[in-house]
Amino acid sequence: MAADNLQEEKPPLFPSWGWWYVLVIAWLLLLVVLFYLFTKTFS
Repeated sequence: MAADNLQEEKPPLFPSWGWWYVLVIAWLLLLVVLFYLFTKTFS
């Protein structure tokens, strides 16, 4: 595919791909906190 034929795709749901990175990092941090609390509760 030639470089001049490539079009930048818009990400679904958010206005830019940066918001997807923020969402994924926030989700992973939430999982870490939840697993930490789960471990502390049942240890």
